[in-house]
Formats: sequence, C-alpha cells, structure tokens
Amino acid sequence: MPAYAVHYNCDVMKYRHRVLALLFLLSIITYIDRVCISVAGPRMQQDLDISPERWGWVVGAFTLSYAIFEIPTGAMGDRVGPRAVLTRIVVWWSVFTTLTGTVSNYLLLLLTRFLFGAGEAGAYPNSSASISRWFPTEERARAQGVVWMASRIGGAVSPLLVVPIQRLYGWRVSFWLFGFLGVIWAVVWYFWYRDHPSDKPGVTAAEMKEIGAAPKSAHHGLPWRQVLREGNLWYIMLMYHTYCWGAYFYLSWLHTYLQKGRGFTEGAMAVWSTLPFIVGACGNLAGGTISDVLVRRYGLKVGRRTIGSLGLALSALFMLMTAMTGSKTAAAIFLALGYGSMDCMLPVSWAVCLDVGKKYAGAVTGAMNMAGQFGSFLSAVVFGYIVKIWGDYNLPLFPMAGMLFLSALLFLKIDPTRQLVPEAQQVPAPEPGRV
Repeated sequence: MPAYAVHYNCDVMKYRHRVLALLFLLSIITYIDRVCISVAGPRMQQDLDISPERWGWVVGAFTLSYAIFEIPTGAMGDRVGPRAVLTRIVVWWSVFTTLTGTVSNYLLLLLTRFLFGAGEAGAYPNSSASISRWFPTEERARAQGVVWMASRIGGAVSPLLVVPIQRLYGWRVSFWLFGFLGVIWAVVWYFWYRDHPSDKPGVTAAEMKEIGAAPKSAHHGLPWRQVLREGNLWYIMLMYHTYCWGAYFYLSWLHTYLQKGRGFTEGAMAVWSTLPFIVGACGNLAGGTISDVLVRRYGLKVGRRTIGSLGLALSALFMLMTAMTGSKTAAAIFLALGYGSMDCMLPVSWAVCLDVGKKYAGAVTGAMNMAGQFGSFLSAVVFGYIVKIWGDYNLPLFPMAGMLFLSALLFLKIDPTRQLVPEAQQVPAPEPGRV
C-alpha cells in the first residue's frame, strides 16, 4: 500500500490536518458572510429601493476592492506569515459584515461593501500560503479541494439560515449575527496556529519529513519584473479572470435570478439555491483528489490540465443549457451541475499557483485572484445592465458561458512544471508514478 494511503488511514489527526480543519471552518464562515447579501438581495432591493443596475454595483463593489488589495495582502502573508495576516483579515471583514446590517441608503451600502471587500482581500491567498508551508506537493490539490468544498458548504447553509432569520427579524439581523462568527475563529487561529511546522510544538520529525518543509529564511518578496515576463503567469490570470465571469453569478445574482428570473417563491428559492453549493462542494473534493492522483501517476501537466480544462468546458455547456431551457426546475438543476463542474477546476487552479509559486504562493494566488475579481466585478455590473435594458434574466448567461469556454482553452496553456522563480523551489515536484 502506498505511503500516502497509510498515513491518511492511520493518523488522520496529524498537525497539518488540524491546520486544514481550521482553514475549513474559515472557508465556511467566509462564504456564509459573502452569500448572505445575495440571499438578502431581493428584500434589500425592495427596502432600500435599489434598481437592478444599481444592485449590480452593490455586489460588484465588494469584488472591486477585493481585487485591488488582493496582491498586497497575499504578498504580506508571504513576508509576515498567515497567522497575523489572516487574523487581521477576519476581524476586519466581521466588523463590516455587521455594519452591512446598519446601512440606511444606497451610498452607505456601496461604501460598506467596498470596505468589506478591502478587508477580506487576501483570505484565500493566505490560506494557500499556509497550505504551501504545511502540505507536500502531492497533497496540495486535495487540501485546496477541502478548503473550497467548505466554501460551498457555507454557500449552501447560508440561504437555510438567512431566510428564516429574515422572515422573523428582517434582513439586518442576519448580518449582525454572522459578524460574530469570524471573531471567534480569529481568536482560536491566532493563539493556536504557527506559520512554520517547525515552530509548532508536537509536530514530529516524521511529519516534518512528510511535509518536506523548507528551513525558515529571509523573504525578499516576489521579483515582479521577472515574473511579469512569464507567459505562465498571464495564462493563469486570464484563465481565472474569464472563469470568474461565470462563477461570481452564483454569489451575486443567483438568488435574485431564481426569484425574479425563474419565478421561484422565496421558500422554494432557499431550497433550490442550496443545490449548486452542495454539488459544488462535491466537485471541489473530487477535482482536487483526482488531480493529485493523476499527478502521482502521470505528472503535473496531465494532473492539473485535464481536470481544470474539462471542468470549465462542462460548466460552459451547462450555463448555455440553463439559459435555453423553458423549465425553471431544469434551469436550477443545470445551474447546479454547472457549478459542480467548474468547482472541479477550482482547487486545481489554486494548486497550480503553489506549483509555480512555491514560497511566493501568497503573492501568486493573490495575482490570480485579483484578475479573477476584476472579472467578477465586470460580470456583476454587466448582468444588471443587461437585465435593465432587455428585461431578460437569461440573456446575461450567454456571455458568461462564452467566457467559461475561453477559460477552458486558456487552462490548456498553463504549464504547472514551470516555476516562476526557479530558485524559490522548496520541494521537488513528484515524478510520474512516484510519491
């Protein structure tokens, strides 16, 4: 039996698994807070008298500031360490989640969501930096899959929590309650986690060997002039930008689409809107796990490219089927299958950043996610204007599907074996057929 199977079966509570458990909880809380505004969207639009195109700016404001601050905060995690940076991030966004429930007009809501995004920027790049430090290469896609699976669990749970709270107490109370969850996590993270396995009491020499942790050294920051000349980085950023045109729909417009575009009642929407996140959770775990298996057998190129490109192409197909069907039930099912397909790619794309970035994982994932969030911003705003001009909630799905097809093609151009900064290598990538 392979060594990796033994340690997963016999010792599932190694310290790196405990780190992953905390990142799992963080990802759930992150998406509960993010999806909360999408679920509350129809009520908020009515209460604050916000039109579709102006609502597009509300959900886009988060992604705009998130994109702007993504690289600086991801690079900060590389230099300072995820322990301090993630603590600051979570406390910041928890405060602005709570403040979202206090806004009284459109402009205050825009400002609050912009500052919310600025504070949350760097959350996933710093989670990736932590995975890079605590997990060996052949386990990273699976670890990323667990983190992103948790985000979908948060997205699935959010409607089931938010809708009853809204009915009983109004939409404002839901933001106040969810703001407290992050603070609790931040306290536990800061006092338990350590930035390097060697700093954590209890980590055995055997686990250190499995991790292949590099010795601590001075960090001088990513040499941007060098890496910006690398086509590999641009393919990664463009792939993620086009992917986010389709992906952000599920976090910004899904619940409004189901109610106003497809005629679901609020109660039915709360049930059907959980389905994409449930399927997405399965997609994340499956995509990350299968990618790592293919990496061990056939190498990084096959292991990363196959899952990434195929998942994106299938998601584009399901997005087109959603727009073209006349059945609201079929539309909800196609949306779920589309999210599950694209989520097979998600942990793979973040693992690719660790493959090519090594100790610069925070900065590289930050660059990828920055490009993606600009796509999210454009997608959210364009969706609102298309609905305003043509009055059709299905029409925006066509350009989103086109972007997803383009993303699938771009993934085939990414070379996960080509490091952006060769001297940054910490642990050799596994050869095909070896662990």
